[in-house]
Amino acid sequence: QVQLVESGGGLVQAGGSLRLSCAASGSRFRINVMGWYRQAPGKQRELVARITNGGSTNYADSVKGRFTISRDNAKNTVYLQMNSLKPEDTAGYYCNGVGKGYDYWGQGTQVTVSS
Repeated sequence: QVQLVESGGGLVQAGGSLRLSCAASGSRFRINVMGWYRQAPGKQRELVARITNGGSTNYADSVKGRFTISRDNAKNTVYLQMNSLKPEDTAGYYCNGVGKGYDYWGQGTQVTVSS
């Protein structure tokens, strides 16, 4: 099993920044790609950003140039640096780890951006 624990959410004004963290424990060797997803009330969960074990990244168009995903392998942690936040970024943010036949989710952390 793999456990993913998110932290770093909160309330911020538009234009501000937050950094989310996702700490992985357990059978981490099962995971090939780590990602961040978000879900706003009444909307489907959507991919925000993801990073492979090799360091390749991709982002949703809506966050390109504002968000940066990174990983610290020594700490088994993935980060999402969010800058220039907008009210439409308000959502629950969820960490995800996938591997061959495996799909793990964290419990989520709330990000609220006030205008």
